[in-house]
Amino acid sequence: CGLGMGGMAIRRVEDLGKDCPALVEGGMKGVRASFTRLILILLSIFLALKSMEFLSKMLGKKTAMVEEKDALAGRGTKMAVSGSHAIFKNALDQDFKGMEMLQIGMGCFWGAEKKFWTVEGVVSTAVGYSGGYTPNPSYEEVCSGRTGHNEVVRVVFDPSKTSLSSLLKVFWENHNPTQGNRQGNDVGSQYRSAIYYYSEEQKEQAVASKKMYQERLTEKGYGKITTEILPSKTFYFAENYHQQYLKKNPRGYCGLGGTGVSCPVSFGVSAE
Repeated sequence: CGLGMGGMAIRRVEDLGKDCPALVEGGMKGVRASFTRLILILLSIFLALKSMEFLSKMLGKKTAMVEEKDALAGRGTKMAVSGSHAIFKNALDQDFKGMEMLQIGMGCFWGAEKKFWTVEGVVSTAVGYSGGYTPNPSYEEVCSGRTGHNEVVRVVFDPSKTSLSSLLKVFWENHNPTQGNRQGNDVGSQYRSAIYYYSEEQKEQAVASKKMYQERLTEKGYGKITTEILPSKTFYFAENYHQQYLKKNPRGYCGLGGTGVSCPVSFGVSAE
Protein backbone atom coordinates (compact mmCIF):
# COMPACT_ATOMS: atom_id res chain seq x y z
CA CYS A 1 0.00 0.00 0.00
CA GLY A 2 2.77 2.48 -0.86
CA LEU A 3 1.74 6.07 -1.54
CA GLY A 4 4.50 6.96 -3.89
CA MET A 5 6.55 10.11 -3.69
CA GLY A 6 3.60 12.37 -4.33
CA GLY A 7 1.48 10.78 -1.63
CA MET A 8 4.26 10.98 0.89
CA ALA A 9 4.77 14.68 0.15
CA ILE A 10 1.02 15.32 0.61
CA ARG A 11 1.05 13.41 3.93
CA ARG A 12 4.03 15.49 5.19
CA VAL A 13 2.23 18.74 4.31
CA GLU A 14 -0.89 17.54 6.08
CA ASP A 15 1.11 16.54 9.16
CA LEU A 16 2.90 19.90 9.12
CA GLY A 17 -0.42 21.67 8.95
CA LYS A 18 -1.62 19.75 11.99
CA ASP A 19 1.59 20.66 13.90
CA CYS A 20 1.63 24.38 12.95
CA PRO A 21 -0.42 25.67 15.90
CA ALA A 22 1.88 23.87 18.34
CA LEU A 23 4.98 25.13 16.54
CA VAL A 24 3.67 28.68 16.49
CA GLU A 25 2.72 28.53 20.17
CA GLY A 26 6.13 27.12 21.08
CA GLY A 27 7.83 29.82 19.08
CA MET A 28 5.79 32.53 20.78
CA LYS A 29 6.69 31.15 24.20
CA GLY A 30 10.37 31.27 23.26
CA VAL A 31 10.04 34.86 22.05
CA ARG A 32 8.21 35.89 25.22
CA ALA A 33 10.87 34.22 27.41
CA SER A 34 13.69 35.92 25.50
CA PHE A 35 11.92 39.27 25.72
CA THR A 36 11.41 38.83 29.47
CA ARG A 37 15.09 38.02 29.95
CA LEU A 38 16.03 41.09 27.92
CA ILE A 39 13.78 43.29 30.06
CA LEU A 40 15.28 41.87 33.25
CA ILE A 41 18.83 42.44 31.97
CA LEU A 42 18.05 46.03 31.00
CA LEU A 43 16.38 46.63 34.37
CA SER A 44 19.42 45.24 36.18
CA ILE A 45 21.73 47.52 34.19
CA PHE A 46 19.51 50.53 34.92
CA LEU A 47 19.44 49.80 38.66
CA ALA A 48 23.21 49.28 38.71
CA LEU A 49 23.77 52.61 36.98
CA LYS A 50 21.43 54.39 39.39
CA SER A 51 23.24 52.80 42.33
CA MET A 52 26.58 53.93 40.94
CA GLU A 53 25.19 57.43 40.44
CA PHE A 54 23.91 57.48 44.03
CA LEU A 55 27.22 56.22 45.43
CA SER A 56 29.12 58.73 43.31
CA LYS A 57 27.01 61.57 44.69
CA MET A 58 27.42 60.33 48.26
CA LEU A 59 31.18 59.93 47.90
CA GLY A 60 31.35 63.31 46.22
CA LYS A 61 29.64 64.87 49.22
CA LYS A 62 32.03 63.11 51.60
CA THR A 63 35.18 64.08 49.72
CA ALA A 64 34.14 67.67 49.00
CA MET A 65 35.34 70.14 51.64
CA VAL A 66 32.44 71.85 53.39
CA GLU A 67 32.43 75.63 53.44
CA GLU A 68 32.56 77.34 56.82
CA LYS A 69 29.07 78.81 56.42
CA ASP A 70 27.65 75.31 55.86
CA ALA A 71 29.55 73.58 58.67
CA LEU A 72 27.74 72.06 61.65
CA ALA A 73 27.31 74.35 64.64
CA GLY A 74 28.95 72.04 67.15
CA ARG A 75 28.85 72.91 70.86
CA GLY A 76 30.61 74.86 73.56
CA THR A 77 31.21 71.87 75.81
CA LYS A 78 34.71 70.43 75.60
CA MET A 79 35.14 66.69 75.06
CA ALA A 80 36.18 65.21 78.39
CA VAL A 81 39.08 62.76 78.30
CA SER A 82 39.67 60.77 81.43
CA GLY A 83 42.39 58.48 82.63
CA SER A 84 45.98 58.27 81.46
CA HIS A 85 47.69 57.28 78.25
CA ALA A 86 47.49 53.52 77.74
CA ILE A 87 51.20 53.37 76.80
CA PHE A 88 52.95 56.30 78.50
CA LYS A 89 50.71 56.41 81.59
CA ASN A 90 50.66 60.22 81.63
CA ALA A 91 47.62 62.50 81.49
CA LEU A 92 46.45 63.19 77.94
CA ASP A 93 45.17 66.70 78.58
CA GLN A 94 48.11 68.68 79.96
CA ASP A 95 50.61 71.35 78.88
CA PHE A 96 53.66 69.10 78.37
CA LYS A 97 56.08 71.90 79.26
CA GLY A 98 59.44 71.73 77.52
CA MET A 99 58.09 69.39 74.85
CA GLU A 100 57.09 70.10 71.23
CA MET A 101 53.92 69.10 69.41
CA LEU A 102 52.90 68.28 65.86
CA GLN A 103 49.51 67.37 64.42
CA ILE A 104 49.41 64.92 61.53
CA GLY A 105 46.61 63.47 59.41
CA MET A 106 47.26 60.28 57.47
CA GLY A 107 43.95 58.43 57.25
CA CYS A 108 42.22 56.60 60.08
CA PHE A 109 43.79 57.89 63.28
CA TRP A 110 43.83 54.52 65.06
CA GLY A 111 46.73 53.11 63.06
CA ALA A 112 48.47 56.46 62.74
CA GLU A 113 48.61 56.91 66.51
CA LYS A 114 50.14 53.46 66.97
CA LYS A 115 52.91 54.31 64.50
CA PHE A 116 53.93 57.34 66.53
CA TRP A 117 53.69 55.95 70.06
CA THR A 118 56.44 53.48 69.07
CA VAL A 119 58.89 56.24 68.02
CA GLU A 120 61.73 56.87 70.45
CA GLY A 121 61.53 60.36 71.90
CA VAL A 122 57.73 60.60 71.63
CA VAL A 123 56.32 61.15 75.12
CA SER A 124 52.59 61.16 74.35
CA THR A 125 50.05 60.82 71.57
CA ALA A 126 46.34 61.56 71.33
CA VAL A 127 43.76 61.31 68.58
CA GLY A 128 41.32 64.04 67.77
CA TYR A 129 39.88 66.41 65.23
CA SER A 130 41.45 69.51 63.71
CA GLY A 131 41.71 71.60 60.57
CA GLY A 132 38.00 72.39 60.30
CA TYR A 133 35.32 74.69 61.64
CA THR A 134 32.92 72.92 64.02
CA PRO A 135 33.77 73.45 67.71
CA ASN A 136 33.97 70.32 69.87
CA PRO A 137 32.69 67.92 67.20
CA SER A 138 31.68 64.31 67.78
CA TYR A 139 33.07 61.40 65.79
CA GLU A 140 29.75 60.98 63.97
CA GLU A 141 29.74 64.65 62.99
CA VAL A 142 33.28 64.47 61.64
CA CYS A 143 32.39 61.34 59.64
CA SER A 144 29.49 63.22 58.04
CA GLY A 145 31.99 65.46 56.24
CA ARG A 146 30.15 68.57 57.48
CA THR A 147 32.68 69.82 60.03
CA GLY A 148 35.71 70.38 57.79
CA HIS A 149 37.80 68.54 60.37
CA ASN A 150 40.46 65.94 59.78
CA GLU A 151 41.18 62.86 61.88
CA VAL A 152 44.56 63.71 63.35
CA VAL A 153 47.15 62.51 65.83
CA ARG A 154 48.71 65.05 68.17
CA VAL A 155 52.27 63.92 68.69
CA VAL A 156 54.14 65.22 71.74
CA PHE A 157 57.90 64.72 71.55
CA ASP A 158 61.10 65.56 73.38
CA PRO A 159 63.31 67.52 70.93
CA SER A 160 66.42 66.45 72.87
CA LYS A 161 65.66 62.78 72.12
CA THR A 162 64.25 62.85 68.60
CA SER A 163 64.10 65.24 65.66
CA LEU A 164 61.17 66.59 63.72
CA SER A 165 62.70 65.12 60.56
CA SER A 166 62.53 61.65 62.11
CA LEU A 167 58.81 62.12 62.79
CA LEU A 168 58.23 63.40 59.26
CA LYS A 169 59.96 60.31 57.90
CA VAL A 170 57.44 58.13 59.79
CA PHE A 171 54.64 60.31 58.46
CA TRP A 172 55.60 60.14 54.78
CA GLU A 173 56.52 56.46 54.69
CA ASN A 174 53.40 55.11 56.36
CA HIS A 175 50.60 56.40 54.15
CA ASN A 176 50.01 57.39 50.54
CA PRO A 177 50.06 61.21 50.43
CA THR A 178 48.86 61.38 46.81
CA GLN A 179 45.26 60.23 47.35
CA GLY A 180 43.51 63.49 48.17
CA ASN A 181 40.50 63.16 50.46
CA ARG A 182 40.92 59.48 51.12
CA GLN A 183 43.38 56.90 52.35
CA GLY A 184 42.95 53.46 50.85
CA ASN A 185 39.40 52.26 51.49
CA ASP A 186 38.72 55.12 53.89
CA VAL A 187 37.03 57.81 51.82
CA GLY A 188 36.17 61.31 53.01
CA SER A 189 37.71 64.71 53.67
CA GLN A 190 38.38 63.60 57.27
CA TYR A 191 41.01 61.18 55.93
CA ARG A 192 43.08 63.73 54.03
CA SER A 193 46.85 63.87 54.39
CA ALA A 194 47.96 66.82 56.50
CA ILE A 195 50.70 68.36 58.63
CA TYR A 196 49.58 71.05 61.07
CA TYR A 197 52.64 72.82 62.45
CA TYR A 198 53.22 74.83 65.64
CA SER A 199 56.11 77.05 64.50
CA GLU A 200 57.72 78.51 61.42
CA GLU A 201 60.65 76.17 61.92
CA GLN A 202 58.32 73.18 61.75
CA LYS A 203 56.71 74.66 58.64
CA GLU A 204 60.09 74.99 56.89
CA GLN A 205 61.00 71.39 57.62
CA ALA A 206 57.59 70.11 56.58
CA VAL A 207 57.70 71.97 53.26
CA ALA A 208 61.28 70.81 52.61
CA SER A 209 60.36 67.21 53.38
CA LYS A 210 57.36 67.38 51.05
CA LYS A 211 59.54 68.62 48.20
CA MET A 212 62.13 65.91 48.78
CA TYR A 213 59.58 63.13 49.07
CA GLN A 214 57.77 64.31 45.94
CA GLU A 215 60.97 63.75 44.00
CA ARG A 216 61.21 60.19 45.33
CA LEU A 217 57.55 59.47 44.56
CA THR A 218 57.81 60.89 41.05
CA GLU A 219 60.77 58.58 40.35
CA LYS A 220 58.54 55.64 41.29
CA GLY A 221 55.62 56.74 39.13
CA TYR A 222 53.38 58.27 41.79
CA GLY A 223 51.37 61.44 41.27
CA LYS A 224 51.38 64.80 43.01
CA ILE A 225 51.39 64.96 46.80
CA THR A 226 48.10 66.38 48.10
CA THR A 227 49.21 66.83 51.72
CA GLU A 228 48.13 70.15 53.20
CA ILE A 229 50.70 71.93 55.37
CA LEU A 230 49.00 74.53 57.53
CA PRO A 231 49.30 76.25 60.92
CA SER A 232 47.79 74.14 63.69
CA LYS A 233 44.26 74.96 64.72
CA THR A 234 42.50 73.98 67.93
CA PHE A 235 42.97 70.29 68.65
CA TYR A 236 39.69 68.73 69.78
CA PHE A 237 40.13 65.45 71.64
CA ALA A 238 38.29 62.46 70.20
CA GLU A 239 36.13 60.31 72.42
CA ASN A 240 37.83 58.15 75.08
CA TYR A 241 37.27 54.90 73.22
CA HIS A 242 39.32 56.20 70.27
CA GLN A 243 42.39 56.98 72.38
CA GLN A 244 45.11 54.33 71.90
CA TYR A 245 42.45 52.20 70.24
CA LEU A 246 44.83 49.55 68.92
CA LYS A 247 46.40 49.07 72.33
CA LYS A 248 42.95 48.38 73.79
CA ASN A 249 41.89 46.38 70.73
CA PRO A 250 45.01 44.70 69.30
CA ARG A 251 43.05 43.09 66.45
CA GLY A 252 41.19 46.26 65.58
CA TYR A 253 41.03 47.83 62.13
CA CYS A 254 44.12 49.52 60.75
CA GLY A 255 43.89 50.87 57.22
CA LEU A 256 47.38 52.34 57.21
CA GLY A 257 49.52 51.53 54.20
CA GLY A 258 52.49 53.29 52.68
CA THR A 259 53.83 53.49 49.15
CA GLY A 260 56.99 51.50 49.83
CA VAL A 261 59.04 54.54 48.85
CA SER A 262 61.66 55.48 51.45
CA CYS A 263 62.03 59.01 52.74
CA PRO A 264 65.40 60.61 53.61
CA VAL A 265 65.80 61.42 57.29
CA SER A 266 67.42 64.83 56.78
CA PHE A 267 65.84 67.54 54.64
CA GLY A 268 68.61 70.10 54.80
CA VAL A 269 66.95 72.13 57.56
CA SER A 270 68.41 72.02 61.04
CA ALA A 271 66.18 70.79 63.84
CA GLU A 272 67.98 73.04 66.29
